Amino acid sequence: MVMFLVFLLVLVLTFAIVFFVLRPSRTEKDLENRLSGLRGSDDATSLEEDAPDILKRNTLSDIPLIDVVLTRLAPAARLHVLLSQANLRWSVGRVVAGSVVLLVAATYIAGFFLPLPALQIAIGIAAGASIYVYIFVKRSMRFAKFAELLPDAIDLITRGLKAGHSVNATIEMVSREIPDPVGTEFRKTFEEQNFGLPMREAMTNLADRVPLPDLQFLVTAILVQKETGGNLVEILEKTASVIRERLRLRGQLRIYTAQGRLTGWILAAMPFIVFVGMNILNPAYGKILFEDPLGRKLVYTGLVMMAIGGYLIRKIVDVKV
Repeated sequence: MVMFLVFLLVLVLTFAIVFFVLRPSRTEKDLENRLSGLRGSDDATSLEEDAPDILKRNTLSDIPLIDVVLTRLAPAARLHVLLSQANLRWSVGRVVAGSVVLLVAATYIAGFFLPLPALQIAIGIAAGASIYVYIFVKRSMRFAKFAELLPDAIDLITRGLKAGHSVNATIEMVSREIPDPVGTEFRKTFEEQNFGLPMREAMTNLADRVPLPDLQFLVTAILVQKETGGNLVEILEKTASVIRERLRLRGQLRIYTAQGRLTGWILAAMPFIVFVGMNILNPAYGKILFEDPLGRKLVYTGLVMMAIGGYLIRKIVDVKV
């Protein structure tokens, strides 16, 4: 009966999260209303009165009251930046609500299997933080793809400048010819300049959206040439060569440190796998770790030492280029 209730709870929570995440956003609803008005109304005056605001507004939640509260919180603004850098269409309110739901649900379910409140809370925190881990992973993968395609974008800018095009025209060429995410970010920069934003602010916004050192070199070179002059083509050619060399060296380091990273993952996962396997074979085998005070101290000590060991392994294999 208990397992059936747990299954039912997980099923309901899963459908609730899916419905909450996939429901239409405010922008999608406004667009649908606008299209419906275009299809069903011939009165131009009513269309102008009912037309949505075309000004760009960053809303952190679909609920106005929650949006006002989140706007005043600095962590919410940073989370909004992370979502934008990861190219995720989620709102900050949805992420926070999903984290709270996962935290409460995981803590409640863990109470059926683990008698220690500290471990129940730890599992709940880990489940709630899984959304943020996904955001950071998505962001890192997007930045890695950006760094991989950036030399090609610089080469395209260089060829465009040699052919006599302006910097703005070469940025548009990059937005059309280079795949996402480079093309998408350069498209935003080109559109900002078309809407009247100065070159310095548009390029600075590009560097803020993608805080990569390689892109900082490109932005700095373009802005310096724009204000003081100089041979931009030669600077960009050297910049592209340096970036490609950095990528080659970073790839070699990943190969050299692959064994250390794999060792860290195995050492971190092995205790949990062995513990679960032994409890499946003999459910009473691990009870002493939770029922005896000394066993609890050993569990907490082991978790702390594993965290320290994982941090040290990461510092060893994380070589800066």
